[in-house]
This record gives sequence, structure tokens and C-alpha cells, in this order.
Amino acid sequence: VASSDAATMFRLSVALLCGSAAAEIGPHMLNLTDLAEHAPEVLMAEIKASPLRAVVREVAIRADVSGSATTLPTVTAHGMGDSCFEQGFSSITLAIGKRTGTYARCIPTGSNIITDTIDGFLKNMDASVDVFAAKIKADPKLSGGFNAIGFSQGNSLIRGYIQKYNDPPVNSFISVHGTVQGVAAFPSCFQQEKPLGLICKVLAEVLGDFAYSPISQNVLFQADYFRAASQVDSKAYLAHSQIARWNNEDPSTASALYKSNFAKTRKFAMVRALNDSMVYPNEGEHWGALEEGKGYMAKPLAMRDTKFYQQDLFGLKTADEAGKIFFETTPGDHLEFSDDELFGWVQKYFIDTAPQAETVVV
Repeated sequence: VASSDAATMFRLSVALLCGSAAAEIGPHMLNLTDLAEHAPEVLMAEIKASPLRAVVREVAIRADVSGSATTLPTVTAHGMGDSCFEQGFSSITLAIGKRTGTYARCIPTGSNIITDTIDGFLKNMDASVDVFAAKIKADPKLSGGFNAIGFSQGNSLIRGYIQKYNDPPVNSFISVHGTVQGVAAFPSCFQQEKPLGLICKVLAEVLGDFAYSPISQNVLFQADYFRAASQVDSKAYLAHSQIARWNNEDPSTASALYKSNFAKTRKFAMVRALNDSMVYPNEGEHWGALEEGKGYMAKPLAMRDTKFYQQDLFGLKTADEAGKIFFETTPGDHLEFSDDELFGWVQKYFIDTAPQAETVVV
């Protein structure tokens, strides 16, 4: 059974899709919202069958503790189709807490495994960040600041929290195969010549001509960090895209707060999967992006070649020049990493340079 807040969101989504708007979004999106409200267990089955499900495996809970009294608590954030309540993700949060010797908590946007998983699709990005921030603010164990680690789409939550709130502040942020700079496509939907499932049908339907309509941006999380190479200079993208706002791409709506909040975080450790089949372009995991104005012929750019960096739109260049940006890589596909790699990142960015504060895992 859906929680009351999630059920309210679903009803609002369906209401927004009435009349001409319903025709704009399409039947698959309507089906998705209907299942979310009336048959969430059926929708969960569709999500579990989707190639877009970014679920971490279970990791070992090691006995050794490397943290100290100065190590901050940790907040962890899960990927698309995963949940704080899944066994694999729970093990990651527990293992990090054991390693650091401090409080560690995954912050869900839903109240149980079903609503938390569905929220990763049907609670839009800004709304998800607001829920995430409210739960952090309400936790007294995080009031002195924390470290955050995200996986896949969970990194969009952490990035949004840093720019919109960062109070209490994120000290160090580890982004594992993250969607921090958005995606230009969802290539995993079209692998192995398999027929599209419901989730991929929804993305194909919504992320077309109407990707940057207010309705799409208000309903589907994935639409909010979608940066189509052929549309990033369009009026609709600049006016309605949530990631365009986070990037301060429209000078008329640019937020100085996003830039000042970004500066409060001391370290950004960006982990890129060199053979990632989920995040495209995977240069985005290192703050890169596709070329501007080249449409479908666009090539990936490294961080320092992007307009976000060169114009320092949200503070990326300032952070880099201050020595705050760090790059790591893994050789395999999306969310393929070893226990040793995970604990190595935690040791390097959460423990070895720990300030007088706590660490939060997202």
C-alpha cells in the first residue's frame, strides 16, 4: 500500500495529465501513474524487470574500523529502481558506518521499499531533493555536517541538496557512477534487441518533443536530468528543465545561492565507470557533457572544456581551482565496483582527511 504522501503525489500526477495534457504525455505515462496509484506491486515488478534498474549488490560488513572521533557521519543515496530498504543497499550503508565507526544512514524519499522505489521515477527531482533535505534537517545526528556518498541517480539527490540547501553541510561528496551532469540518452533500454518494457516505453514516450514541457518536468524524475543534445539551446529547455536551472544555464534565472552553497563542500570525488552502459555520456560522471549546438553529432567534452566550467556557472571552476575536485575510475560497467574500491574511496575521502564533524551517507 502506498504511503499517504506518495499517494497524494500520484493523484496530483494523474490530475496534471488530464485532457490535452494526457495526449501530450501519452498512454504509457498514464499507465505508469495509474499503476503507481492503484497497483504499486505490479509497477514494482515492471521496475525490477527494467534494464534501467540500477541496484547495488550486497557488500561485506568488515570488522575493521578506521575512523576516529573526528570522522563525520555518512549519508547514502540509492540509484534508480533501488531503495534504502533493499538488502544490497542496506549492506552498503551498514558497511560504511562500520568502516568509519560513525553514524550512517540512507535517506529514503518514500516510507517503505515500494514507495521509495517508485519515488525514484514519479517524484520529480526538485521534490525529491526537498524531501531529502527535510529528513536530513530533522536528524539531530547530522546537525554538525556529514559526508555523502551516492550511487547512480542518487547522486542527483546529493548534488541538488548541496546546491539548494547544504545546511547542515556536506563535507565530502563521493559520486559513484553518478548522473550529476545529467544524461543525453538511456542506451540500456535498447540493448540485445529486446522489446521495450513499460519503464523504457515511458522514457521513449516522454523524453521526445515534450521532454521540457512543465508536465514532464513535474512528474518524471528522469526527465529532470535529461539533456538532449538537440534541445539544450531551446527555449523550452531553458525555461522548464530542472537541471538547466541547477546549472544556471539561463542568465535571467541564475541563482547565486546555488554557487555559494556549492562552495561549502570541501571535496568532490567523482567515480566514472569506463564502460558504463547506463549513463551517457559517461564523461558526465566526471562533470563532462556533450558539445553544445551539435545536435546528435555532438561529441563528449571533458569537464574543463564545458561551458559550465569555463563560465563557472554554478561554481565548478572555482571548486577545481581550489583543489576540491578529484577523479576516480572503475574499469567495468555501471555500478560494477569491488568492496576494496568502495572502502578505499571511503578511507581516502571520508576518513584520512576528516574534519571535526560527522559523515552522512546518501
